[in-house]
Amino acid sequence: MRIKEQKLTVTRGHSLPLGAVVSEKGVNFSLYSKNAFSVTLLIFNKPDDLQPSHEFKMDAGINQTFHFWHIFIEGLEPGCGYAYRVNGSTDRSKGHRFNPNKVLIDPYARGISFKRWNRGNACHEEDNVETSLRGVVVDTSNYDWEGDMPLRRPMEESIIYEMHVAGFTKSPTSGVKHPGTFLGLIEKIPYLKDLGITAVELLPIFDFDDTQSLGEVDGVKLSNYWGYSTVGFFSPHHGYCVSKDSATQLNEFRDMVKAFHKAGIEVILDVVFNHTDEGNQDGPVFSFKGIDNSTYYYLTGENGSKNFYYDYTGCGNTVNCNHPIGEKFILDCLRFWVKEMHVDGFRFDEGSVLTRGEDGAPMEHPPLIWAIELEELLSESKVIAEAWDAAGLYQIGYFPGDRWAEWNGKYRDTMRRFVKGETGMLSQLASRMTGSADLYQWRQHQPTNSINFITAHDGFTMHDLVSYNEKHNWANGESNHDGANDNDSWNCGSEGETTEQAILELRNRQMKNLTTLLMLSMGVPMFVAGDEYGRTQMGNNNTYCQDNALNWIDWDKIKENAGLIRFWSSLIKKRQLYLHHFKGNYLSNKTNKYGLNEIEWHGTQLNQPEWGNPEARCLALTLGDVEEGEDNSRNIFIMMNMHWDATEFQVPAYAGLQWQRSIDTALPSPKDIDISRKKEKIEDTYVVTARSIVVLVSELSPSKTTSKS
Repeated sequence: MRIKEQKLTVTRGHSLPLGAVVSEKGVNFSLYSKNAFSVTLLIFNKPDDLQPSHEFKMDAGINQTFHFWHIFIEGLEPGCGYAYRVNGSTDRSKGHRFNPNKVLIDPYARGISFKRWNRGNACHEEDNVETSLRGVVVDTSNYDWEGDMPLRRPMEESIIYEMHVAGFTKSPTSGVKHPGTFLGLIEKIPYLKDLGITAVELLPIFDFDDTQSLGEVDGVKLSNYWGYSTVGFFSPHHGYCVSKDSATQLNEFRDMVKAFHKAGIEVILDVVFNHTDEGNQDGPVFSFKGIDNSTYYYLTGENGSKNFYYDYTGCGNTVNCNHPIGEKFILDCLRFWVKEMHVDGFRFDEGSVLTRGEDGAPMEHPPLIWAIELEELLSESKVIAEAWDAAGLYQIGYFPGDRWAEWNGKYRDTMRRFVKGETGMLSQLASRMTGSADLYQWRQHQPTNSINFITAHDGFTMHDLVSYNEKHNWANGESNHDGANDNDSWNCGSEGETTEQAILELRNRQMKNLTTLLMLSMGVPMFVAGDEYGRTQMGNNNTYCQDNALNWIDWDKIKENAGLIRFWSSLIKKRQLYLHHFKGNYLSNKTNKYGLNEIEWHGTQLNQPEWGNPEARCLALTLGDVEEGEDNSRNIFIMMNMHWDATEFQVPAYAGLQWQRSIDTALPSPKDIDISRKKEKIEDTYVVTARSIVVLVSELSPSKTTSKS
């Protein structure tokens, strides 16, 4: 028994903090509902009991302070279940969907029990107490962090690795003790550390309904795999935990964070505040809808009514993020994950929704965005916006706030098109490689405001980007209508899988070209898990519903593709070695003692970039080492040839320096990237193979060379 019957005493309680807060004497419950007539708290001795053991109907004269309903239960212990019934107006024209038959979970619940959950019953009008979700009372204070704190790594030093918690270890090839879980990730930390990443960006780990059936295709069941429909914002997803106990589930997540931090790797969470899993007017009622629908969601309808939901998200509803209560809820959630769970940052899905005011229009100074920006507890947390939404709001380069980084979709598009061989890309390529100054510098922002990526969970993997001209999403059961149609991809001569060696070699080179550009660009690089070994989704660019080998990391393939992984890890090490070229402020006109400017652009001939040639597919640049107090010998010369013919590039010469080849993406492994001291010396010219990139690095010359060309 978790409830001590003889000691259970009810008092008024406190309005704040919201949620179920454990103290030595009992538990304080507080719930916001502006428009409720009455609120009843249900207590379940065990979270999965059919019926509540106690019901406490709150007295508006005693248990209500303004819009908060609260009660303190002395003698109640952690581990019990709880939920609410909220009664109020049923006038949907005014946005109200109160229904005392619906048992509702607390938006602030630290744990959620899905054992009795029946999604269909939550969509109907009848009482669903026996098939409802239940919150779990959890004491979050009992954990030994062993001195752990968020790492606070500077943004400019970050290499971000986007990954799905389950998909990383769920394959039988992973060999971990607890596949598909937070604990399973701990076993793979050595791999991530060897790869060189500094931060994992986890696809949604807030609790979601993974039992939701999305149909079946050719005998394969489709489900909510990605997890972008949140049910519980303060609890880790139960499906990623070994334990069934909510308190232990919190600690399993903490164990993972602590282990990552010990390895020097940050944990960034992909968070979804723009919508919830309650969907549109036909969706289930299990929390916000039944607690105070008109507060939490954007509503619309004919003639001023509020029967329906604005859908700026493409998911059925949109959270009213800049209502004071919506803002408080999101801030409280972020504070919890930083303070109690030690996460290092957040990536905000469809972040542009968070800039919309209560009328749905974009705001110049959205309160939520600036509250996150200025919140002291979050001041050293990384905040990253997907700076667009499903309703067409696209804010790349002008997302509100100063320290917010953005997923730079323009970087992705430019790099794909250039490597594909499109013409007219040189000026855009130069802008993207140098931190997208055209997008950010005008606001006094920095290159670190740009999250540079070529692939992400949503879209082609890097392997598929060079293997498919068209998406192949038939396995999703939507007649190939889902997913983006414009992918800027090229199959290198054959659609999909092939055994033709020349095509395979070209695809491998193209992947190395994309990787090289990503790591040699100013800004913050991010790539999706599996790109380092050439993971394929068989041309599916929208695998949101595929909980199977199509999405899982294949650890046998990692062994088979050691050469490509070596290229990735070596390139990341080189970026860190030459980080002074890629971090900090935008490039200046400084010159070092050898005569190299901080940056100079070239074509195949020195100082002659072909900006005005619409057919040009070649570009080169020198990055001069102008750091104070250094010997200025760590300079870089990059030659990029995306033409179908080999091209000779002129190589600059500087007295006191000599060039040595560091990278040639056309060469086979291990010659493609040199990590030894025995580098090949380069003289006046270098023939760059068709569709390849060559990088030279300078070292002090034993004897003086000719003067600068």
